[in-house]
Amino acid sequence: MDESTARLTEAAAYIRSRWPKTPDILIMAGTGLSDCTGFVSEEASLMYGEIPGFPLATVESHAGCLLCGDASGTPVMVMQGRFHLYEGYTAREVTFPIRVARALGARTLIVTNAAGGLNPTFKEGSLMVIRDHLNLTGENPLVGPNNDDWGLRFPSMIHAYNRDLSHAALETARNLHVPACRGVYAGLKGPSLETPAEMRWLRTIGADCVGFSTVMEVIAATHAGMSTLGLSLITNINDPDNPEEATVEKVLAVAEKARPGFEGVLKQVIGNR
Repeated sequence: MDESTARLTEAAAYIRSRWPKTPDILIMAGTGLSDCTGFVSEEASLMYGEIPGFPLATVESHAGCLLCGDASGTPVMVMQGRFHLYEGYTAREVTFPIRVARALGARTLIVTNAAGGLNPTFKEGSLMVIRDHLNLTGENPLVGPNNDDWGLRFPSMIHAYNRDLSHAALETARNLHVPACRGVYAGLKGPSLETPAEMRWLRTIGADCVGFSTVMEVIAATHAGMSTLGLSLITNINDPDNPEEATVEKVLAVAEKARPGFEGVLKQVIGNR
């Protein structure tokens, strides 16, 4: 057994010792979105620091806690806080929790994030269902020797975002009167925000919103054979001709205001599976 597999096995065994159920879904809560999983009944709560091999969340607004429980009869795990490349973690470290969740039996990833809107038709506080992404980080969690037990050497990314889940999320949002749209997420490494020229270029190449997460996790989940639903909360609009400063405080404020609708969509999508 190689070192990576050993670390993965140890982490999975520890979580299973605290919560013996087999998770069906891993929910990854982005910046300001940890409270959007209030519908999950808590059965176990593990701090990242106690799970062998888990990185630590260093971003202030990320709790760094793995919540295990039940959502409408479905066993789920919720990551309240994620890891980013800009924190200094490698792509494989960022995606370690995806591997652990899959080893425990999870078949679906619901990944959420707070993102800056690039599409001029978008509004602050709206929900964007990710239909595709642009990996502009210069990183990939699959670089290096491939573990055939984890997935194919050259996984297709054509259907990285599950169409049925995406359609269900969009229809649910509309039924709940939550402003929603579909679009392309551009993943950058960060942590510096975009210049006006970069905003303009990102629009040109087809990006509808931009952020510093998500793409690494989705690549790893696709490699592992998981179905993925990606949801972006548009917390600000990036207008290259009239740029405004984006602050963490504003992102959190928009996320809090949008929380009821966002949570409602998550709850119904999971409950109707």
